[in-house]
Amino acid sequence: MLLVAFFRNYTSLIYSLLIFKVMMKRIFTLIFFSSILISCNVFKCKKKDVVSKLDGTWELNYITGPRIAFDGLYPNKKPTIVFDGKENRVSGNNSCNSYTGKLITDGSKIDFTQPMAMTKMMCLDNSQGEQVFMNTLQKITSYNISEDGKTLNFISGDIAMMRFTKK
Repeated sequence: MLLVAFFRNYTSLIYSLLIFKVMMKRIFTLIFFSSILISCNVFKCKKKDVVSKLDGTWELNYITGPRIAFDGLYPNKKPTIVFDGKENRVSGNNSCNSYTGKLITDGSKIDFTQPMAMTKMMCLDNSQGEQVFMNTLQKITSYNISEDGKTLNFISGDIAMMRFTKK
């Protein structure tokens, strides 16, 4: 009789431990998946924050490469670039013609190699500046924005190729 009572208590103890183990697995699984969902949302927000810093109109004030002075390339009108993070669009004016295309970013990486729609106005005094701007834009691989949010640098590899000021 004592042995039967001991065996019942022992089996109920084992059963309780198994239920406890199953419950702990479920709790840890719930915590694990919750943390994954939260982290995914945090990284998605960070990506949006980075892109939202680009939003707005930027005016070119430096471009590398040509042997012609900046004011000689753009005597009448400086090129601009406009970012719309909500619509994933980039547009602007290259000092003569307007352009628009898809905004492709991944963190601080940016891609302008996709074809862009562009107007075809005749620009008598500025065709070289327009070509330099569009050709340089296609070489850009990343960007950075100053801490005060007023300066945008376009970079190719590790060389700053273009610098813009927030308008």
